[in-house]
Order: sequence, then C-alpha cells, then structure tokens
Amino acid sequence: MNFKQALATKSPLLGTYIKTPHFHNAEVLAHTNLDVLCLDAEHAPFDRADLDTCVLAAKSKQKPVIIRIPDSENATILNALDLGADGIVIPHVLNAEHAKRIVKKCFYGPDGRGYAGSTRFAGYTTHKLPDNLAANKNGTCVIAQIEDLEAVDDIEAICQVEGIDCIFIGRMDLTVALQQTDPSHPDVITAVEKVVAAAKKYNKNCGMFVGNLAELPHWIKSGVSLFLLGSDHSFLLNGANQLQQSFESSIAKSAE
Repeated sequence: MNFKQALATKSPLLGTYIKTPHFHNAEVLAHTNLDVLCLDAEHAPFDRADLDTCVLAAKSKQKPVIIRIPDSENATILNALDLGADGIVIPHVLNAEHAKRIVKKCFYGPDGRGYAGSTRFAGYTTHKLPDNLAANKNGTCVIAQIEDLEAVDDIEAICQVEGIDCIFIGRMDLTVALQQTDPSHPDVITAVEKVVAAAKKYNKNCGMFVGNLAELPHWIKSGVSLFLLGSDHSFLLNGANQLQQSFESSIAKSAE
C-alpha cells in the first residue's frame, strides 16, 4: 500500500517535519515507525540537491516522504515530484480555482506536469511510459494546506476539487490571520472546525498540526486522520532537555 492509498483509508497516520537540509536526519527518521516524513522546504533552507538526497535517504528504508513546497509554481511542483516524493503539501491554497490549477500541475496531461523519463520517479529511463503515467495517477498525493481566511470562506468548494487527496489545516497561520496569538482561541477553533466539517461532508481526508497533544483524541474523533507533529529540531531540543533534567536529578540524588 502506498502513501496515497494509506491516506485514503482515513486511518490515523503520524508523520513529522524535517527541518534540517541534510540526508542524515531523513535517514535516521526513516528507521522509525512513523508513517511519513515531510521535508519542510517552505520554512527550512532546502535546495533541490538537499531535497534529492533527503528523498533518497527516506527511500533507502522505503519510508514514504512528502515535501512541503515553498510555492505552487510549475517548476517547484515538477522538481519535487520528479525527485520521487510521494506527494506534496502546497501552502496557502486560497480557493477552489487555485486548487484546480495546482492539481493540474501535479499530473501528466495537457498543460499539466511536464514529462521526463530520466528522473528518479521514472526509474532513470527504466520504467515504461504507461507505467509512469499510472504511477503518477495512482501514487501522487496532493495535500492542500488551508491557512488563510479566504480559503476558510471557500472551503466547501475546495473540498469538492477532484485530485486533492487531503485538506491540511495550517493552524498557526490561521491564528495569525485571525489576529490572535493563541492557537486555542475560540475564533481559531471555530475556523478549524469549519474546515474539518467541510472535509467530512465531502469525504475528503483532513490533516493538521497540533501543538498540544492532549487535543489529539478530540480531533481524531472528529475525523482528522493525518497528523504532522513535531520535527527533527523539536526532537533534538526535547532530548537535550530530558537529558539535562535526568542529569540534574542525579546530582540531587547523589547529595542525599
């Protein structure tokens, strides 16, 4: 089962962001039982070479890997998919028409994704054209990130766009857009719940980032299935803090 198929089951899936543009972190996290890794090319300094080696590192353990791209330009989408990413997360999808244009860029066809048989996706010329077309259709996952008020207003139309596999809620950006500083502010929760309800109404997968893990049971019960939580950076910080706490506790015990 590929990642697109796993997502379609609407079973809870857990992934994390990779913020460090080096293949070691992707390779290490590929050894975990996480369902997917997300290379954050929107908010971290990934260039195409970094993405190339990080995708390869994930694939070394058959770990699904998606890329949160910095924009929805043709070349950006093409590069990510040609490298062999299982899908892309597109930030700031604003409305249904925007979503339709993005979907078209992700798949081969007239005015769509440009074709090359020499990429990792195409097995470096070892895959036949019909197989590449089928793999693109059946394996490319398109995740639309909803993080603007315009998108929330048009969410029902966005959820009806064919080819969008998942509606992903960018809660922090929504918080800022609503001129709030607390992602749990009632206005933010209202917007998030509106998106979740629309996804459920139109049988779209829904995903989100959650900072407070105590909220997870509520959102899972609400039908959210894809969670991208934490990052390699947070793992480093949390691990170092836990080590420091254990060390200080040992010092205190040694003085008893």
